[in-house]
Amino acid sequence: MKLKFSKMHGLGNDFMVIDGVRQAVSLSPEQIRLLGNRQLGIGFDQLLLVEPAREAGHDFRYRIFNNDGGEVEQCGNGARCFAKFVRDQGLTGKSRIEVETARGVISPEYLGDGLARVDMGVPRFKPADLPFLADAEALTYALPLADGGCEIGIASMGNPHAVQLVDDVDTAPVAEIGPRIESHPAFPQRVNAGFMQIVNRGEIRLRVYERGAGETLACGTGACAAVVCGIRQGLLDPRVTVHARGGDIVIEWAGEGSPVIMTGPAVTVFQGEIEL
Repeated sequence: MKLKFSKMHGLGNDFMVIDGVRQAVSLSPEQIRLLGNRQLGIGFDQLLLVEPAREAGHDFRYRIFNNDGGEVEQCGNGARCFAKFVRDQGLTGKSRIEVETARGVISPEYLGDGLARVDMGVPRFKPADLPFLADAEALTYALPLADGGCEIGIASMGNPHAVQLVDDVDTAPVAEIGPRIESHPAFPQRVNAGFMQIVNRGEIRLRVYERGAGETLACGTGACAAVVCGIRQGLLDPRVTVHARGGDIVIEWAGEGSPVIMTGPAVTVFQGEIEL
């Protein structure tokens, strides 16, 4: 099986993007792990698959696979690359598209010059939405760990996030605590672990240990989750610049019941073809 693909990234969060509209694509978890291997394959944080929409009125279906072979519900940086990819490949002439995901419809818009905006939908905070095992909904929760634990906010952006405040993301123990939060028994389907440093009410610094991928240079849904958690706790304004290790994105949220709007770059690195 020969596959044509594009290698792309959003703030260093990198992707192998495959057109599943004009070519037949069927990949096993083992093949995805091979493709994701940075020594033996293409190498990526996530593989993005563009498929025909299942329902009338939508433009495409968007599927996301981590480099461990597991399928996940959502990827914000990938959504921006998705919007650029379908335009560059001639799959649509629209700037704004309606895209089906495993957790609902999102609306990416390619603005040109390598910039895209995505309506990421309305965030959800009920523990059952992640899922997260808790007796009742709260702004923050104590998460017990072997060394005493941490305090987290939770949010679902179509995928689950746990966000904790830290004094300095550079010294935060992301590599040590991130995997323990990701696989904590309170999260039956695992979770993305965010470490947020507040610079001021309009700026944060963020690192995210992603479920099934490890720490990445940036996480779009993680940025959305961190900002909405900070706004709910009264710490942030409705428009926030998020400084990730791979670069900056802007997150806007008007509050409960409103969608989260994310604006940031999408970059094509190269195009290729591989035979499996």
